[in-house]
Amino acid sequence: MSTIHLTNGDVAAESLRTALSEAGRDERVLALRDDLAVGPLRGVDDGPDVRADFWERVIADTKRDFLREFREQASAQEKVARDDANLVIWHGESAADQLTLRRICYHLRNSPQRLNEVRLSVRDLTDPGAWAHSRKDRSTSVGMFSPDVLKARLPDAAPISVLRISRLALEWQEVKHANGETRRWRDNTFTSGSFAELDALILEQATETWQPAARVGAELMAAELGFLVSDTVVLWRFRELAATRRIKLRGDANAWRSLELCAALAPCPN
Repeated sequence: MSTIHLTNGDVAAESLRTALSEAGRDERVLALRDDLAVGPLRGVDDGPDVRADFWERVIADTKRDFLREFREQASAQEKVARDDANLVIWHGESAADQLTLRRICYHLRNSPQRLNEVRLSVRDLTDPGAWAHSRKDRSTSVGMFSPDVLKARLPDAAPISVLRISRLALEWQEVKHANGETRRWRDNTFTSGSFAELDALILEQATETWQPAARVGAELMAAELGFLVSDTVVLWRFRELAATRRIKLRGDANAWRSLELCAALAPCPN
C-alpha cells in the first residue's frame, strides 16, 4: 500500500521530500498551506471561501487568486480522503501544526486505520542555537527541522489510536465553534485570542523616532503568545494599525527591507 505524508507549510514539505529522497523512498508529500492558528474557522470545512477571504485581506498581493488556490487545496485533500493510501501526519508542538493534525483526524475519522503520525518536539532540534530552545512554550513546527532530522525520524511513524482520533476530531469541532481571531496552544489545550493582543505588543515597541519595522517584527515573532506569528501576519497588523493612525509607516508596507515604523503621535524626525 502506498504512503502519503502530510505536513503544514511548503518549507516543511520540501524538507520532508529531501529526507524521503535521501532515504530512497518514493513517497508523496502533501503540503497543507494554511496557518490555522490565525483567522476565522467557522465554516472552514464547508468551503474554501472563509480562509481564502481571510488570506486575501492579510496578503497584499492583487495578482494571486486566493479562492482558486484554496479550492485546489480542498480538492487535493478530498482526493486524499477518498484514497486508500496510508497517511503519515508530521507535526511539531505549535498551534498551527496541532490544528492541522486535528483537522486531518476530523476528515479521516471514518478511516482511522489509515492514520499515522510522527511527533516532533524541541528535543529533536539538533542546532543548539535554534531560537525555539529559548522559548518557554517550546513551540516548534516541522519546517524548523532539517532533512537529516526528518530522515532519522521516518521509522518512528506510528498508528494513531481510534480513541485519540475521535478526541482530536472533537477538539477540532470545538475550536471551529469557538472561532477566535487567534488560537493559542498551551498545556495541550486551545484557547482563543485576538489580533488586539498582537497590536498591543507592536504599540509597546513603537518609539518617537523611526526604527526598522523588522526590529519590531522580530520582537513580536519571538513573543510567548501560544502560537508562532508569521512575518506575513506581522506586516498585515502594521498596515492595519497605520490605516487607523495608531502608528506611522514609511517605505514599502509589504516588504521588510525598506519599511520603518514610528509611534503615531510622535514627531518622528528624520
